[in-house]
Amino acid sequence: MKYSYKLSDAIHILAYVDIMPDGSEISSNDIALSIEANASVVRKLMANLKKAGLLESQVGAAKPKLARPASEITLLDVFKAVEINHELLHVDPRTNMDCPVGANIQQTLNSAYEQIQKAAEAEMASLTVQDIIDGINKRRQNVG
Repeated sequence: MKYSYKLSDAIHILAYVDIMPDGSEISSNDIALSIEANASVVRKLMANLKKAGLLESQVGAAKPKLARPASEITLLDVFKAVEINHELLHVDPRTNMDCPVGANIQQTLNSAYEQIQKAAEAEMASLTVQDIIDGINKRRQNVG
């Protein structure tokens, strides 16, 4: 199974932009070094975040900033900005319709997965980028 790290990387980008000192230049290469990703991946995520109204940047200036306070950007906002497929769980579409389990598992699981999706989205809506930044800063203090 292939995992998507887009949400994690997008939150990383927003936290990085917010934590770096005001006025400092922040290039996609700088962020890519922090994420340990290719700068083109960072630029694509930043473009998605900008399109969603979560990040502001100017052409030719390496000074991105959050489009609104971190406390007003939920993890659900970020998730919807960067993930193409918003479904967290997926049912295997290939089951044996001649089997009593195979014939009924898809609809049953779809119903269960819909409940899980709603709960996960509600939890993501209750967490903000500021919560993540606070966690990062707390851990940074404990290390030093």
